[in-house]
Formats: sequence, C-alpha cells, structure tokens
Amino acid sequence: MGIRFVPWLLGMCAPMALLAQGALPGASRYALDTSAVEARYRVTERFAANTIDNEVVGSTRAVVGQVVLDVAGRPVTSESRLTIQLTGLKTDRTRRDSYVQKNTLETAKWPTAELAVRELRGLPSPLPVSGTFDVVVVGDLTLHGLTRSTNWSAKVSLSGGAVRGTARTTVRFAEFGMAVPKVPLIARVDDPITLELDFVFARPVDPNNQ
Repeated sequence: MGIRFVPWLLGMCAPMALLAQGALPGASRYALDTSAVEARYRVTERFAANTIDNEVVGSTRAVVGQVVLDVAGRPVTSESRLTIQLTGLKTDRTRRDSYVQKNTLETAKWPTAELAVRELRGLPSPLPVSGTFDVVVVGDLTLHGLTRSTNWSAKVSLSGGAVRGTARTTVRFAEFGMAVPKVPLIARVDDPITLELDFVFARPVDPNNQ
C-alpha cells in the first residue's frame, strides 16, 4: 500500500521509535525468548478403520515477537505482536503435515500467523517481582488471511527475571475461512481446534530507574 506524505506522520515517528527502544518514560519492552517458546495446535481425529479418537498435536518453535507496556501497564498494540511461522508446524505424520500446509492453512499464500495483543486482563500493574496470576490475553489473531478477536486463557508466573506461562484458546475452521480436513483415511476431524503458546518473556531493565 503506497503512503503519501501525511503531516502528522512525521510527528508520530519519533515517539514510536523511542517506545520500541523502551526509552519512552514509563514504557517497558518484554522480548520473547525464542529458545523457550513453542506454538501448538491440537485437534481430535478418528481414522476410518478405528473406533478410538486420536489427538493430533502440531508444533513449532518458530515464533518471534515482543510485548510493550505503557506507563499504566496496558499493551501498546502496534508494538505488541507475536508472529508464528506456520510452515514449521509438524505432527507425527509427514503426509498429514503436507495436507495441512497445502490444503488447510495454505501456507504458500499465508505462511505466518500473527497475534496483536490488545489487553492483559488480570495482570497487575506495576508487575511484582514474583507471583502467579490467571490472565486473559485479548488479541487480534490473523490467520489464513483473516483477522479475528480472540481471548486466550493463561497462567502467568513471574520469577527469576522472567514472565512465563502457557496461553490457550479455541477457534473454528470456518472463522478463518478454512475447510475442515476431509481425506479418505479419516472418518472425522473435530471442530474447534485448540491453539496453545508456551512463552517466556525477558523482563526489561528500566533505563529511568538504573
């Protein structure tokens, strides 16, 4: 999308750059530890020759991002984004992965999913040094070319200079314009899908309180 000169745009550039660096007074940037993150989907399927359901788990560690909190502890949505590389999702069956990549997620067109964090309900501000909290992460999930508001339930622990936890939500295939997988060997694939994210965010050093 082409952008022509807009007078207010120049006025916004400097404060947004400072915010991204954590230099705006009161702003804190929490960077995702990419060595300790995992994104997953869970879905139940039943093979045509079986009477027992099978839980399918697809996972990837190809996740990057950050969360930036303003002086009141609220997420700055334009800066608080997590991006998942969907082409890295793997289950225990290569043929299933190939089908999901090509026909369900259509990763040739939409190789990534993105979560823009809008609210962190239940997380205290300012953050304490330690503690465990039940948090609802409200964010806009972009998947398969569509964006929908989602609520993720998370158990968040603060300790050892890190913010860690697991967030979960459920979505339906149709919400994101995807068809429920149908192949000859599979009698049924359940809808909705469970999405999960294991995360660890490094706590920032506040340049104003060193």
